[in-house]
Amino acid sequence: MTETAQTSKIALMTGGSRGLGKSGALHLAAQGVGVVITYRSSADEAEAIVEQIRTEGGRAVALSLDVAELEQFDGFIARFQQVLQDQFQRDTFDFLVNNAGVGIYGPLAELDEEKFDALMHIHFKGPFFLTQRLLPLIADGGRILNISTGLTRFSFPGYGTYASMKGAVEVWTRYLAKELGPRGIAANVLAPGAIATDFGGGAVRDTPELQQQLAAHTALGRVGEADDIGAMMASLLHPNSYWVNGQRIEASGGMQL
Repeated sequence: MTETAQTSKIALMTGGSRGLGKSGALHLAAQGVGVVITYRSSADEAEAIVEQIRTEGGRAVALSLDVAELEQFDGFIARFQQVLQDQFQRDTFDFLVNNAGVGIYGPLAELDEEKFDALMHIHFKGPFFLTQRLLPLIADGGRILNISTGLTRFSFPGYGTYASMKGAVEVWTRYLAKELGPRGIAANVLAPGAIATDFGGGAVRDTPELQQQLAAHTALGRVGEADDIGAMMASLLHPNSYWVNGQRIEASGGMQL
């Protein structure tokens, strides 16, 4: 499959209105992939990304979705199917990127049930059942990319519950790769390190002291930027990466080596 073939591909990117999802959507569109992004509350930001992609000659649509609310899935999938037919003249799509997330942190001895449930629903239960519901729409030979975190490999106090949900995602991804193999569908994990975005209240982006501390533990000597991860998303969905399957790829600049 050549790069030209990417122009016929379609990706669904959850949480695509900002941060890593925004960068990933822009990088995929630059490869010729049609992109459908979801947003929970940032409608204006999502539409701005769609307009940018269209202005640059790409194809993009934004749809609202809260991945933590499973009761929204029926309506979302119906709207998504209509978009596939109307905008892309397709009944299936090729790439699912489970990127939507939230940063909720706290010591294991203090984290309450409400925060635990929010993390579980957004990072594991929601993606699990959304993917399950979308499987009939993913074209044979397609790809699933789940976003995890470097914190499943190295540990910082206060991040244990968040990292545990991502650990579940990593195990689930290996099983997806195994069970979907007969359809030619590959599933992988991309695990970012510390990234300077608004995620988790923007602490990495907005706190120079924290940036310096994290950079000191990173072989390449800095924290990551959204484009470091967006480019990697597009790379793992590029035809050249077709033989990568069931793998956890960390993009952290070499944190905690």
